[in-house]
Amino acid sequence: MRRERLLTTLLRLAIRYPKLLIIALLLGGLSYMYEVFIARDTMCFKGVPQALDARSEHWTRVFRNRAYMVGYSDIKANPLWVVYKLTPSSSETGSLKRPESFSRDWRNLGLIAQEDYTNSGYDRGHMAPNFAIARLYGKTAQYETFLMTNITPQKPSLNQKIWQRLEEAEIETFAPKYKVLWVYTGPLFEGRSQTLKSSAWIQVPSAFYKFYVGIDATDQLHTFGVIIPQNAKPNDSFERYAVSIDEIERRSGFDFLCELDDALEEKIEASQGEKWF
Repeated sequence: MRRERLLTTLLRLAIRYPKLLIIALLLGGLSYMYEVFIARDTMCFKGVPQALDARSEHWTRVFRNRAYMVGYSDIKANPLWVVYKLTPSSSETGSLKRPESFSRDWRNLGLIAQEDYTNSGYDRGHMAPNFAIARLYGKTAQYETFLMTNITPQKPSLNQKIWQRLEEAEIETFAPKYKVLWVYTGPLFEGRSQTLKSSAWIQVPSAFYKFYVGIDATDQLHTFGVIIPQNAKPNDSFERYAVSIDEIERRSGFDFLCELDDALEEKIEASQGEKWF
């Protein structure tokens, strides 16, 4: 009812003040052009990820936050890709207190809430990590990592063990080696579709991918990628799950780094990368 009243009021204003409507449309168009053609490119490396086909399972809406960007699927109620940038930081920077709860994201049509995961048997797994974002970008950016559009179901044995170790390694070990470290991550949905027992909307991934593009002092690119299944053992090595970016693209259905020179893109995406450990 409230929404109907709002729409009715807006329609009356548009009829009464047509010039204001035109101005609003122009401003809206300019805002959209800035978002799509300028702002989003600053939040990723060499192009916003693009779906490799038009199937609905790859449909996403792009949400730009202060420190990371999300390609969100309202169909799967999951972020299908997340990208963020890390830089070297001092270990003396200190850590911020972890927020006590997760928040709905008003941009999410399904309005997924933290309660949807309660008693599900799965953790609320961050894609853009709390720890690294808090250290580099501050409190407001940290709180945005607790938006439910950044969250995906992860088994506790994955989220609290090998995935946490990987998040710690990227800020403590990987990032200090480079001027800039770009990180792409997201879930994979392979095999029979499954949803949380606590919410029929939220699909459960079978595995998670993550790959890194490090830019060194001479602007050379260095890459490393992994696909880690939900049932990974806590003490498994990262190298056990090493894959090429090509493999991640094939299994995720997204084209990454699409604005790189074609020859260079083919070279680095076909490689499993270097030994980063």
